[in-house]
Amino acid sequence: MAITLRSRKEIELIRKAGAIVADVLLKLQEIAKPGVTTGYLDAVASQMAADAGAQTLFKGVRNPASRIPFPGAICASINEQVVHGIPSDNTKLKDGDILGIDFGTRVDGYCGDAAVTIAVGKISEDKQLLLDVTRRTLDIAIAAAAPNVKWSQVAAKMQDYAESAGFSVVKDFVGHGIGKQMHEEPRVPNFVSNALLADDIVLTEGMVIAVEPMINAGTCDVRTLENGWTVVTKDGKNSAHFEHTIAIVENGCEVLTVSSGRPSYAKGFASGEGPSRSPEK
Repeated sequence: MAITLRSRKEIELIRKAGAIVADVLLKLQEIAKPGVTTGYLDAVASQMAADAGAQTLFKGVRNPASRIPFPGAICASINEQVVHGIPSDNTKLKDGDILGIDFGTRVDGYCGDAAVTIAVGKISEDKQLLLDVTRRTLDIAIAAAAPNVKWSQVAAKMQDYAESAGFSVVKDFVGHGIGKQMHEEPRVPNFVSNALLADDIVLTEGMVIAVEPMINAGTCDVRTLENGWTVVTKDGKNSAHFEHTIAIVENGCEVLTVSSGRPSYAKGFASGEGPSRSPEK
């Protein structure tokens, strides 16, 4: 497993891409209201990226399970859709939906990637709890990530928290290294497995990873729709997804997908309180 450690200059270039991602996600949160289509959100994201001189990462990506490359700049996943929801002018948001938006850009050869799940209108208490727990699961990872920490220790904290709240952690999809490519080594799971324990990741200064817990209200089992892209929960229950790109630095980690104009793209996101977090005591 070849993991590339990034220089401070490279980390700043990733931060530049990450700021555009965060700005776009902030804007989409503002306009994602009942009656708005996910296709419109996709168009706004595409235009904002172009205006910022950025290339979007997802559009055109190929998948062996699908005959078509991914058609959107964003992934727009509603309710039971876990990831890779396809934006469409025919899909209107409804009051009470939860919408997971995943977005990535490349700027000057370096990538940033982040996701947020938002409430559309007024949502149920159950859905709000799912969002809160998933957001907090990511916060826990950010607080624990630091040099010389084994990823299995971080993943255990994430899994324990989510499962103690009565939810399940998706096993089929995990986080990843990121840099010049959207997906690089290492694979970054949100749970502990025998495979992880056998080949653990020791966090090292200069490592840049995209951490993205996907948490389900019911079973962790998922399936892919006939379009070959959209992943849904097998039991039809809701799912939430939050993601940040982070860099491991001397005293902890830095969140790189933070808006240039605001402290964080996700309201109430603890990891947005400052650019650097120290490991939990």
